[in-house]
Amino acid sequence: MLDYVNGALRVSLVTLAICGFAYPFSVTGVGQLLMPDPANGSLERSGDGEIIGSRLIGQQWSDPQWFHGRPSATMDLSDSNRPEPYNAANTSASNLGPASKALEDRLIGDRKALEEAQPELAGKTLPADVLTASASGLDPDISPANASLQAERVAKARGLKREQVAAFVDQHITPRSLWIFGEPRVNVLALNYALEQAFPLK
Repeated sequence: MLDYVNGALRVSLVTLAICGFAYPFSVTGVGQLLMPDPANGSLERSGDGEIIGSRLIGQQWSDPQWFHGRPSATMDLSDSNRPEPYNAANTSASNLGPASKALEDRLIGDRKALEEAQPELAGKTLPADVLTASASGLDPDISPANASLQAERVAKARGLKREQVAAFVDQHITPRSLWIFGEPRVNVLALNYALEQAFPLK
């Protein structure tokens, strides 16, 4: 019996050493060596080095001078009925199906608010990510079509021409990974930070 116990302990210690120390440290080391920015969270920093967010996690933008991300369905941890957009501690989708009355009401309300902010979009077909949340609720990117629709509002709020802002959006489109994976996208945090650097609010 003692032989079995000793054998099990040796296997457990070897497994702990490999899986608990050797593998995590080697993966961390390789990550820091080959791709330090993603390994450290793809952090966006201001000119003075202050961290203003991660390009991997969306943020809530509501003022007209900023590009807005797609809706987020994450909830407050202390109250599962109270929305808290982009709550990274409670990543989730709404789990509401296409026949859900709550989802229908939310979409109608969001569409109405959008058209009040941008009357030129009334009755127009919109990209899906304008009104629908992502599966995680933390999507940091929007489609180029979504960003293009917002150019008019952002330009007006900043006293710019729409063409200026639209051209700026085109410069910040990330293409498909390796030209085949995913879809072209625009990172909202990176776009807004670059926008503020190029056309600061007066």
